Amino acid sequence: MVQFNKWNTFAGWGVFAVAFTTYVTTMERTASFWDCGEFIACAFKLQVPHPPGAPFFLLIGRLFSLLALGDVTKVAYWVNMLSVLSSAFTVLFLFWTITMLAGKLVDKPQNSWSKAQSMLVIGCGAAGALAYAWSDSFWFSAGEAEVYAMSSFFTAIVIWAVFRWERINDPAQANRWLILIAYLVGLSIGVHLLNLVTIPALSLVYYFRKFPKPTVFGGFAAFVTGLLILAMINAGIIPGLPGLAGSFEVFFVNSLGLPYNSGVIFFSVLFFAALTSAIIYSHKKQKVILNTALLSLAFVLTGYGSYLMVLVRSGYNPPINENNPSDVLRFVSYLKREQYESRPLLYGPQFTSRLTASRQGTPVYTRRDGRYVVTDRRPEYEYEPGSHMLLPRLYSSQPGHPELYRQITGLREGQTPTMRHNLTYLFSHQLGHMYWRYFLWNFVGRESDREGAGVLLPWDAFRTFPSSIQSNRAHDNLFMLPLLLGIAGAVFMYTKRKKDLLVLVLLFVLTGIALAFYLNSPPVEPRERDYIYVGSFYIFCIWIGLGIMAMSHAAQRIVRDQNIRTGIVAALGLAVPAWMGIRGWDNHDRSNRYHSVDFARNLLNSCAPHAILFTGGDNDTFPLWYVQEVEGFRKDVRVCVQTFIGIDWYIEQLRRKINDSDALPLSLDTGNYINGQNDYIPFYEVASVRKGVNLNEYLDLVRQNNKAIRVPLSNGETTSILPSSTMFLPVDTAAVRRMHIVKKDFEPFLTDSMSWNIGNKDLFKSDLVMLDIIASNNWKRPIYFSSTMGSSHHLGLKEYMQLEGYAYRLLPVKVEGAEDGYVNSDIMYDNMMHKTFWRDMNNAKTYYDDTYLGSPVATARISFLRLAGQLIAEKQMDKARNVLDKAMRVMPDDTIPYDQFSAGFVGMFFDVGENKKALDSARTMALRADENLSWVHENGGNRNVSKDLYILQTLARECYGAGQKAAGKQYEDMFRKHLLAFNLYTKEVP
Repeated sequence: MVQFNKWNTFAGWGVFAVAFTTYVTTMERTASFWDCGEFIACAFKLQVPHPPGAPFFLLIGRLFSLLALGDVTKVAYWVNMLSVLSSAFTVLFLFWTITMLAGKLVDKPQNSWSKAQSMLVIGCGAAGALAYAWSDSFWFSAGEAEVYAMSSFFTAIVIWAVFRWERINDPAQANRWLILIAYLVGLSIGVHLLNLVTIPALSLVYYFRKFPKPTVFGGFAAFVTGLLILAMINAGIIPGLPGLAGSFEVFFVNSLGLPYNSGVIFFSVLFFAALTSAIIYSHKKQKVILNTALLSLAFVLTGYGSYLMVLVRSGYNPPINENNPSDVLRFVSYLKREQYESRPLLYGPQFTSRLTASRQGTPVYTRRDGRYVVTDRRPEYEYEPGSHMLLPRLYSSQPGHPELYRQITGLREGQTPTMRHNLTYLFSHQLGHMYWRYFLWNFVGRESDREGAGVLLPWDAFRTFPSSIQSNRAHDNLFMLPLLLGIAGAVFMYTKRKKDLLVLVLLFVLTGIALAFYLNSPPVEPRERDYIYVGSFYIFCIWIGLGIMAMSHAAQRIVRDQNIRTGIVAALGLAVPAWMGIRGWDNHDRSNRYHSVDFARNLLNSCAPHAILFTGGDNDTFPLWYVQEVEGFRKDVRVCVQTFIGIDWYIEQLRRKINDSDALPLSLDTGNYINGQNDYIPFYEVASVRKGVNLNEYLDLVRQNNKAIRVPLSNGETTSILPSSTMFLPVDTAAVRRMHIVKKDFEPFLTDSMSWNIGNKDLFKSDLVMLDIIASNNWKRPIYFSSTMGSSHHLGLKEYMQLEGYAYRLLPVKVEGAEDGYVNSDIMYDNMMHKTFWRDMNNAKTYYDDTYLGSPVATARISFLRLAGQLIAEKQMDKARNVLDKAMRVMPDDTIPYDQFSAGFVGMFFDVGENKKALDSARTMALRADENLSWVHENGGNRNVSKDLYILQTLARECYGAGQKAAGKQYEDMFRKHLLAFNLYTKEVP
C-alpha cells in the first residue's frame, strides 16, 4: 500500500509536469481577445469587472502580476500563468480522483495489490488526466487569463476532496474534510459559479457513505437535499444575505435617520453573532451534525468574503468600475447581474407573445441627501393571455432571432410556436448544436476552427475537403478513440460500482446537459461557448481513464500474463490522449500571437491626442482597457463604450477625469440620466419642427423636462420625445479654422451649421448621451467612432466622418454621398504606415483562429483598401503602391488567408501597374473560392457561399476593368457556373 501511494504521488506530479509544460509552451504571451484584457487590467489594479465579478480570481491574479517585477509588458504573461497553474493542478487532482475510483474497481484490498494492478490503476489515472489536459476546450482556457481554468481547478479539487472524504473512517477527521470542502466551495464563488452545480450529485456520495444500504427514496431525498443546498448558496447566500442587509440599510437610514452603512453594520453584527452563538450551542450540546453544518456555513461565508474586495475597490472609483457596486444596494444588483437580459426557464412568454402592459416592480434606490431615494422601479411586463407556455425555448425577439428560430424549427411567418417547435429547438440547437457538438469536438474530432464548424467522424478521413478546411489547424480527426474508450470505462464501471457511476452520471448531466438547458441559449451567440461545459468533459475523462481497466478486463483471456497485459493496455490507452495532444498542438499553440494587443494599439493610434473614442462590444473595448490600464499606452484617449454609455453609473464615470483624460463635457444633469429617466425617447414628429431641431436647444429642453417635448405614457408618466428626424448644430467656422483640424481640401465644405437626418426612429439614452457629448464638446476635443461599430450607432452622421485609420473622426465638414465617411489620406497614411503594429502577423508558424481572422483582420484590410483607393483617386500612385505592398506584407496569405476584402486589392494593384501581383493573388483567391463552392455544392449543408461568390464576381469585374480579358472570362465562367449550380441546388432542397 505504501509503495502504491508513493507511485501514485510521483505519477500524479509527473502528469502535472506534462500538463504544465504543455500549457507554458502554448500559452498566449499577452492579453487575448474577449474578457481577458478586462480581467488582466482589473487584476493588475484590483478594479471591478463585469458582473458578477471574480474577486478571488482577481486577488490571486494581482499576486501573479507582481512577478512581472515592474515590466508592465509582462503583466499579461504572469496573469495568464495563473490559468496555466490552475489548469495543471486541475489535471493533477483529476489524476488522483481517477486512481481513487479505479482502485475501487480492483477486486481486492489495496494492501494486497500486485505491481501490475498498481500500474494499471496509475495508467488509468494518467490516461484520463492527459485526455483532459489535451482536450480541445480545456486546453483553450488553460492559455489565457479567463476564470474557467481556476473554476475547473475548484471543481476538480472539490470532487477529489469528496471522494477522499469517503475513504476516511474517523468521524472527527471526516467532518474536518467536509468543512474544508465547504471552504473550497465558498472560495469558488469568487471565481465562477460552475462549481456549485456539482453539489446535488456529490450529496449522493455523502448518502452512500452514511447509509450502507441505500434505497431509491433515500437517494432521491439526498439528491433533493443537494439541490436545496445549491439553492441556498446560489439564491440565499450570494444575493440573499446582501439583499437582507440592504433592507436593514434602507430602514435604518430612511426610517431611523441614521447615517449610511449603519443598517449594514447592524445586520452584519446581528447575523454573525447569531451564527457564532449557534456554533457554540451546537458544540456544548454535542450536536455533531448541526455543528458541522454551521461550521460549513461559516466557512462558505469566509470563502465568499472575497467579494468584499468589490465593495471596497468600487468605493475608490477605479477607472474600470462596472455597475459601481459601491453600496450594498448596488452590490446586490451587481451580484444578480440585473443589467443583463433575463431568460425564461420553465414557464414564460415566446418571441411571438405580444406585450400588453408593464407595471412597476422592485424599487431602484439612489443615495441622495443622506437618504435612499427611489429613482425608478424595475419594470414587470405583462403579455396577452395564453401566450405563456411550458419550456419557452423560443423567447428572444431581438433583431434577427425570430428569423433564425423559424429557420431552425420550420416555423412559418406568423405561426405561433407550439411545444413541438420548442422541443425541436431544445434538442436540435440548444442540446445538439450548443452541447453535443462541443462534446464531440473534444472526443471525436473537429472540422475546423471556423464558427459553427461541425464534427469530424472517423470515416471523414477518407473524404476530400477543400484546402481551406483540410489545412485548417483545428481540422483534427480523433477517430472516435476517446469517445469509445470513455464509453468502455462507463460500461465497465456499471458492472462494478453502480453507485459511483450514478454519481458521475449526475455530475456529467448537471455540468453539461442540465447547464445547456438552464442557459436557454438564443439562436446565435457572440462566439462558440464550448468552454462553459468543461466540467462535463472532465467527468467523461474519468471514464476515459477507467476505459483502460475495461480493456484489461476484456483482454484477460487473450493475454493471460498480468504484467504483459497491463503494459499492452496501458500503452494502447495512453496512445489515445497522446494522439489528442499531437493533433491539438498546432491549433492550441498561441505562443507567438500578439495582435489582440496590437489591434488595440492601432485603434488608439488612429486617434488624435486627448480624443474621445466611441467603441462597441467586448473586442472593441477590453484590449483597449488592457493597453491603457496595464501598459500605459495612449492613456490620453477616453474610451467610451457604446453598450454602457446609456447607464447612469457609466455616465457618472464619464463626468470625471480618468488617467490622462479630462472629464467629458455633458450638459445634462444627473437627474436627466439616472436609471428610469430618458431611457427611451420615442420619435414623434411635430409639424412645426419638421425641417429640423437645433441640437443645443433640444438638449436644453430635455434638461428642463420641458412640457413642449413631453408626451404621456400608458402608465401615467411622461417622457421626452424626438420631434424631428432632422437635427442641426451651429458651427463657429472661424474657431474651427483656428484649430487646424480640417484639411485644406475639405475647407470648402465647412459651413456655419451641421445638418443631418438621424432617422425616423426612437432614441435611447445612449444616443442622447452621445449627442450631448458631441454638442457640449464644441470641437475642443477630437471625437472618434471605431470603424468596428455598427452603422446604427453612428447617429446618421457618417457624411461628417473622416476616416483616419481604424476610426472615423467627426468633423463639421460634410461630404455629400460619403455614406461610409471620407478619407483624409495625409493623416491616414501616416497612421497606417508609421503608427501601426503587426508583431508576428506575417509569421506562418503563428496560429490565428476565427476571432483574429474576423473583425481585426477585416478592419485592417478595409482600412488599407480605403486608404489605397483614396491615394489612387488623388493620383498618388507611389504612396498607394506602398500601402498595398504593406497590406500584403504584414498580412500575407500563408498566415492570414485571403478573404472577401482581399479581392478588392486586385483592382488596385492593376491601377498602380502591379499586374503580376494582381493576377497572382487573383488566381490564388479564385481557385480557393472555386474549390470551396464545388465542395459545398457536392456535400450540401448550411454553409455560407456568398463570400466565395462575391470573390469570384469581384475578381472577374476587376480583371475586365484592367483589360485582362482572359482572366476576367475565366473568373466570370467560374462565377456563373456556381451561381447556376446553387440556383438548381436550392430548388432541389426544400
